[in-house]
Amino acid sequence: MLPKSVASQLIMGQPVMAENLSAESTPLEVVDLLNDLYTSFDSIIENFDVYKVETIGDAYMVVSGLPMRNGNRHAAEIARMSLALLRGVRVKTVPHRPGERLLLRIGMHSGPCVAGVVGLKMPKVLSFWRYGEYRIKDGITRRGS
Repeated sequence: MLPKSVASQLIMGQPVMAENLSAESTPLEVVDLLNDLYTSFDSIIENFDVYKVETIGDAYMVVSGLPMRNGNRHAAEIARMSLALLRGVRVKTVPHRPGERLLLRIGMHSGPCVAGVVGLKMPKVLSFWRYGEYRIKDGITRRGS
C-alpha cells in the first residue's frame, strides 16, 4: 500500500521524491544513528532462529535456516523477527531530527540457496539463490547465467 499523497502524485504523473536522511545529515550523525539502530536490531534478533550475515550501508542482512537448517521454520522466523524489528523501530527517534519517524524496508526470499565463505585475508560470506541472480555480500549484484 502506498500513502495517499504518494499515490496521488503517481496518478497525476508527478515524480515522487524520497527524502534521503543521509543526504540531509552529517556523516557522523548517520554513523551514530546506524550504530544505535543496528545495536538495537542485534539485541532483538537474539530472540529468533536467525543469523546476521552482515550490514552494508543501511542494509541489515539476516538469514534463517543457515548455517544450521531449521526445517520449515525459516520463513516464520524471518517474518516474526521482521515484525519485532518494526515494533522496535517505532520507539526509535532520530537524535539530530526530533520528530522524524524511522521507516523500515523489509524484503524476504524463501527458497533454495547455498552459502559459503571465500577468501583468507578478508573473508566474505557469499549467498546464492534462485531468481537468476546472486549477491556477493560486498554490495555487488549481477545477473546469473
